[in-house]
Amino acid sequence: MAAGVRASQPQVLVCLGVLLARWVAAGLEALVVGEVHENITLHCGNVSGPRGPVTWYRNDSEPVFLLSSNSSFPPAEPRFSLADASSLHIKALRPRDEGNYTCREALNETRWFRVWLQVASGPYEVEVNISSTGRLPNGTVYAAKGSQVDFSCSSSSWPPPMVEWQFQAPDSSTEPFGNNLTVSSFTLLLMSQNLQGNYTCLATNLRSGRQRKVTTELLVYFPPPSAPHCQAEMSQGSLTLQLTCRWDGGYPDPDFLWTEEPGGRPSLLSEPMKTCFVGGNVTLTCQVSGAYPPAKILWLRNLTQPEVVIRPNGRYLITQNSQSSTLTIRNCSQALDEGYYVCRAENPVGVREVDIWLSVKEPLNIGGIVGTIVSLLLLGLAIISGLMLYYSPVFCWKVGNTFRGQDMGDVMVLVDSEEEEEVEEEDAEEEEEEEEANEREESPEEICKHGRIHRVTALVNGNVDWMGNGLQALQDDSSEEQSDILQEEDRPV
Repeated sequence: MAAGVRASQPQVLVCLGVLLARWVAAGLEALVVGEVHENITLHCGNVSGPRGPVTWYRNDSEPVFLLSSNSSFPPAEPRFSLADASSLHIKALRPRDEGNYTCREALNETRWFRVWLQVASGPYEVEVNISSTGRLPNGTVYAAKGSQVDFSCSSSSWPPPMVEWQFQAPDSSTEPFGNNLTVSSFTLLLMSQNLQGNYTCLATNLRSGRQRKVTTELLVYFPPPSAPHCQAEMSQGSLTLQLTCRWDGGYPDPDFLWTEEPGGRPSLLSEPMKTCFVGGNVTLTCQVSGAYPPAKILWLRNLTQPEVVIRPNGRYLITQNSQSSTLTIRNCSQALDEGYYVCRAENPVGVREVDIWLSVKEPLNIGGIVGTIVSLLLLGLAIISGLMLYYSPVFCWKVGNTFRGQDMGDVMVLVDSEEEEEVEEEDAEEEEEEEEANEREESPEEICKHGRIHRVTALVNGNVDWMGNGLQALQDDSSEEQSDILQEEDRPV
């Protein structure tokens, strides 16, 4: 039986081809569109009432058997099944399932029904690209006024979708921007303020009718035509300064960022330490520079109570010349005045402070200090002189000669003329005397007497005149001494 069925299949297919030609000519055709991955059912004609056995074929180059109501013929694929005993049910539709399908029904007569199945997919994603723009954190796109902006939109779909752009300005209706069957792109050369709004890309699958769209908000930014206008206002009677800036005529409204630049805030210059003697006066100076508007200068006492402001009175004198202030303290007291003083300069821009330490000391006895120093110097000089006299009297004698302008290097020996013949006889004694003289220090005017020979040593400083006078004086002295010696010799012993 099965073999007979197989043998008759070619004849059935040939007859099917002939009948299909007649069926097409008769216009008996239905169109069904299915989505990829979805299920679809193809009906075998639009017939109500009892149905006879049906067989489904796929019409490619030649008919291909798919399914039959006769259980002896298994379906070509498990995805194929009969619904309502006559319709072809296809699970998980695939793109290759697209084509012509034929249903053959045999009841009182054989009828043929043809179904055209189209498979569609997408659009699944719509990709929008707007170039030459920036993007805000919320996703909004912005472009500069007068710039060139390129728009493009694409989508993955089968068959390729129709893509169109739509534009909606604020408080206006939607306007089409044209369409294209594959991809839509255009360029705006000069962005203007009236082109600000929502741009929508709409992708439509013409086969399935499915649509997807993406809307992007585009803002057109432009700066104000003029520069910012800023002004500063100072409140009357206070140190409150109000700064105001406006920048009108642009979009969007500007955000003002206030930063502090160098300058405007006071800068202080002062001596960090001052000294005052008890009962005296002292002046503290504080110089302000770089302050605009001009700073107010205050003097405060101590760091522990910085808000206590010094007021002028009998002991405190405060003077201010432009941006320089002085504080004069009279009759300094160690208990009342020693400590920290604060110079504070403030204007609406800022506050600066500088600390000055005042040291109050007892006055010094200058006369007593000088007298003590002189006494110590004299005492030291006396001690040094005594030590030198004690340990080296010869050295002191030489120093004394130096002060008198004498020279120990010039020595002259004088001998009486009448006694020259006796000199030779006394050579031996004279040599002994010279040895003794070398062993001891001779005084400048020492006269050694040996019998009748008189030896005189004189100091000469290179002054010939003075030396001559000195020799004459020595000769006179020698004559007197000789007479004295003669007298002594004549005396009885």
